[in-house]
Amino acid sequence: MIGSKFDVVVIGAGPGGYVAAIRSAQLGMKTAIVEAAELGGVCLNWGCIPTKALLRTAEIYKNIKNADQYGLSVSGVSINIDKVIKRSREISNQLNQGVSYLLKKNKVEIIKGWGKIEKGSNGEIRVLVDEAPEEHKILKATNVILATGARARHLPDCHSDGKLIWTYREAMTPDSLPKSLLVVGSGAIGIEFASFYNTLGSKVTVVEILDRILPQEDTEISELARSSLEKEGIEIHTSSNIKGLNAGKNSVELKIEINGDEKNKKFDRAIVAIGILGNVEGLGLEKTEVVVENHHVVTDEWCQTNEKSIWAIGDLVGPPWLAHKAEHEGVIAVERIAGMDGLMPLDVTQIPSCTYSIPQVASIGLTEIKAKELGYEIRVGRFPFKANGKALALGEPGGLVKTIFDVKSGELLGAHMIGNEVTELIQGYGIAKALETTEDELIHTVFPHPTLSESMYESVLNAYNRAIHI
Repeated sequence: MIGSKFDVVVIGAGPGGYVAAIRSAQLGMKTAIVEAAELGGVCLNWGCIPTKALLRTAEIYKNIKNADQYGLSVSGVSINIDKVIKRSREISNQLNQGVSYLLKKNKVEIIKGWGKIEKGSNGEIRVLVDEAPEEHKILKATNVILATGARARHLPDCHSDGKLIWTYREAMTPDSLPKSLLVVGSGAIGIEFASFYNTLGSKVTVVEILDRILPQEDTEISELARSSLEKEGIEIHTSSNIKGLNAGKNSVELKIEINGDEKNKKFDRAIVAIGILGNVEGLGLEKTEVVVENHHVVTDEWCQTNEKSIWAIGDLVGPPWLAHKAEHEGVIAVERIAGMDGLMPLDVTQIPSCTYSIPQVASIGLTEIKAKELGYEIRVGRFPFKANGKALALGEPGGLVKTIFDVKSGELLGAHMIGNEVTELIQGYGIAKALETTEDELIHTVFPHPTLSESMYESVLNAYNRAIHI
């Protein structure tokens, strides 16, 4: 069946895809979005949002367990994992319906099915509908935006079975809390799940092949995160090599090499969180000039592929694998298609990164090591939460704000934070970097008292030997 012709067809309705579709419609272009699964993609349905709901439960549970330090006596607290999961799923469902509303409000045509490029240069897309092959459609599009996201990467010769060895999907909907849990990989996803399950009472072990956890973060912050997580009872092994991971009848068996010694361990469950692969298969890219490298689509700074009518955004095009990066790329691609003036390509050093573990970790820009590698002469400021009145009042004194400046220009090169609600604080530095703020402007900014944000101010002062409260 031949469908309508569109100015823009977006394949994939995750954060990048639906935002691109809405912005396209706002600019007056006839727009359709094709999605085989849920609106909102992995992030809304199986990632960013539901995991934060789970972690909120863990935060509340931790505070209840520590109620005595606030002068409160609490007893009889128990965990109903079914209700915990139910709340998480309800929040995702609510937002899923919200995405549907927004797309319809902006007159974006929603087409259910799997989008496959039929003829790239002619803008033909076949929409496959598994349940009803007779309803397959051919769409015509002047421009196609690929936003098909990514999937979990598996260990060699070890695929998640969904029962004993989990990916993030199974980890969000457990039937019960495992007594012991192995987490393979210590990026944001792995550490968030480790933190959630550990807080609710599982004995958690994290294994990382690299020499530190959260390897994309500043080394100092990674070390503080490890110290904090270990104090909470998480066992962490870095510089470790997995020799085997096998699902038995009721447990998972791990063979691991640590500092040259091989050990065998057993766990009730395991989560594999070692990265993701772009969903490049089944899109018909072999019929186009689109280049795929390492399971990711290659684009220019405007998200355009070698096939000029085809664009790609989000996890599909590579790191950083973040929903807010995908959304921004979606807007850039659409506005470029529309021929708008004054556009700016995405600067990845301006993208905040957040890990919602307990404690939280957030960062933007260059790490201290990277800044030195690039030849900058730098000033580094630090301010601990234990010297911040609001952090003490909250009972959350474990934290640090670290800022890095270029000596010559005063430019804020990077900011790195660990502690309570730093994922909310980091955008202050995000705005500062976007406006090319110098240390002088930050020093003359008035930060409210008492707030955690004062630690940001004091970190800047500390970089210039002007800190007041340490």
